[in-house]
Amino acid sequence: MKYFSYWHDTAPRFAGAAAGPVEGHYDVVVVGGGFTGLGAARQLAMAGAKVLVLEAETVGFGASGRNGGHLNNGLAHSYIAAKAELGKERAIALYRAFDASIDTLEAIIAEEGIDCNFRRAGKLKLASKPQHFESLARNFEAVHAEVDPDTALLSATDLKDEIGSPFHGAMLSKKSAMMHMGRYVVGLAEAAKRRGAVIVEGAAVTERSQVGGRHVLKTSRGTVTADQVMIATGAYTTANFSYFRRRIMAVGSFIVATRPLTDGEVASAMPGNRTCVNTMNIGNYWRLSPDNRLIFGGRARFSATSDQRSDARSGAILRESLARIFPQLARVEIDYCWGGLVDITKDRYPRAGYHDGIWYAMGYSGHGAQLSTHLGMTIADAILGRPDRNPLKGLDWPAIPGHFGKPWFLPLVGLYYKTLDRFQ
Repeated sequence: MKYFSYWHDTAPRFAGAAAGPVEGHYDVVVVGGGFTGLGAARQLAMAGAKVLVLEAETVGFGASGRNGGHLNNGLAHSYIAAKAELGKERAIALYRAFDASIDTLEAIIAEEGIDCNFRRAGKLKLASKPQHFESLARNFEAVHAEVDPDTALLSATDLKDEIGSPFHGAMLSKKSAMMHMGRYVVGLAEAAKRRGAVIVEGAAVTERSQVGGRHVLKTSRGTVTADQVMIATGAYTTANFSYFRRRIMAVGSFIVATRPLTDGEVASAMPGNRTCVNTMNIGNYWRLSPDNRLIFGGRARFSATSDQRSDARSGAILRESLARIFPQLARVEIDYCWGGLVDITKDRYPRAGYHDGIWYAMGYSGHGAQLSTHLGMTIADAILGRPDRNPLKGLDWPAIPGHFGKPWFLPLVGLYYKTLDRFQ
């Protein structure tokens, strides 16, 4: 078993990172070399801006290379709840931003010739309990009527041709897609570089200040100045950007990947070949990889740590969950086990905008693979003075009480959700 990301292991390494010291002045410095930062950098460079991407590790090191490979349209929340919490206008705008993000990815992949196995697969949100299906049906009726007719409600009988596991029905979101995350992030970095962006790896920001209206960023490889700064570091945000760090919880998310399944095993478990998520609060998500591995993930443990020891413990929990959902695959070998940090906001809605001289997009709460490139481009357009398309502009973002960096309260959160799953 390999204790690192399948996406990292089966993608080429980005070879276009700039060598030498970090120095000079830029129109925009983007901090973070994942989907958000690279999407923004490409957009800025295409408009003629002089842009630098500072990545502390390597391109795609964080959540962009450690996720489950889903590109799900629409809201992760109940649309009905989102209307109550955000108001109908913003709920619709955010839902449509997720829809548009899939279109954005499809267009970039085609325009830049990125070989990443993009496919419109559709997503199944699977009811784990009878009462969950009732809730799904109510939400489906509102979504289908008000914002997304490309949806369907499937009964338990309908699911027999979709998945080889008993569920009580599902909502199908037909626009949802999947892709190879590692190949995409490397392709996006190569595209940003071709368009004129400078990308530096191994350049963690160690200090920041403003002098005479310019931003000064000290890194482990030198110092640069910039007219504008955008932060796109998500769960890997450092204490240098404390405003943002106090507003996101870095939570571990863990994934395993089986050996390639035989045709018979695929037919018995995943004949529909879609992205899938169940309705438990501490739920699971899964899909098939391009080489027919079952990629299966979830919040196995509420932890802010991801290392081989932590990942191995979480992988064992995930294997038990996989066997419960797919007993026919209980003895299939696990080839990969990995984890990473997810940037979760208190209300689980993302945030993007401008605060105290810094542009930002983050807080995807486990649903950023689809939205991040699009939202990065949206903030890039705002930096360029183009029409504002930010569906999150002005959304209040209070700090999490008692949170100053390390989320000490995660075990309590996990206990709360386990209790909900037991009784709901």
